[in-house]
Amino acid sequence: MLNEKEQKKVLGLVKDTRELIMREMENARVTEKGAADYVTNVDFAVQEYLRRELGKAFPEIALIAEEKENRNLRTDGSYWILDPIDGTTNLIHHYGLSAVALALYEKGIITFSVVYNPFHDELFHAVKGGGAYLNGSPVHVNNRIALKDAVVSFGSSPYEKERAKEIFPVFYRIFTSCADFRRTGSAELDICYVACGRQHGYLEQNLKPWDYAAGSLILEEAGGVMTQWDGSPVPYLRNSDVVAGTETLKGQLDQLVSQK
Repeated sequence: MLNEKEQKKVLGLVKDTRELIMREMENARVTEKGAADYVTNVDFAVQEYLRRELGKAFPEIALIAEEKENRNLRTDGSYWILDPIDGTTNLIHHYGLSAVALALYEKGIITFSVVYNPFHDELFHAVKGGGAYLNGSPVHVNNRIALKDAVVSFGSSPYEKERAKEIFPVFYRIFTSCADFRRTGSAELDICYVACGRQHGYLEQNLKPWDYAAGSLILEEAGGVMTQWDGSPVPYLRNSDVVAGTETLKGQLDQLVSQK
């Protein structure tokens, strides 16, 4: 587990990506990995910067990242889990809802994490057992809201549109039970928004580890709950169907997800 000095070092490295991101966006280049799945020079630049700097500061910790091949992962290992840009499609369209997401996985748990939106200059972070924060101030979920008044966010699995017929009925059940839906296009930001009370629930299928690992600890430390759609714990080192919410709403969301 990182000590306080090491935590500050990592927070500084992540926040330093802002200048890099803005500079690289001036000459943005886009390639397509799959249906609606893009990567930019910004993704690569941020990943390379953090790979290099984290490697200098923590040479004993390996890196798992979106734009690299990840093999032979051990559940008892220690890894940085990085999404250099969560919300690449948003970035391409200058939508302002993208984030650098970094989590420290140690022997089965996330012990430290950062989610940084450079466009709003909002930095969420959490320490295992030490709380969740937005720009240094503590954040908490809103446990006082009822489902009928709640805002719930969702991810539509745009890379796998064949899932739509199966999952959109789930979204319909939740939409007709809550106040309204949101769709930001960034899983990590959606999870953080539940953590700080802007939203009250979130669900999406087939998220990769770097899409949810960092946000999961921020949500947990803010008093929220995240599991897979079947109620089992999220695995961190493999893909997961995620449902997250406040303690008061999570059970109701689980029931709506599991209905046939």
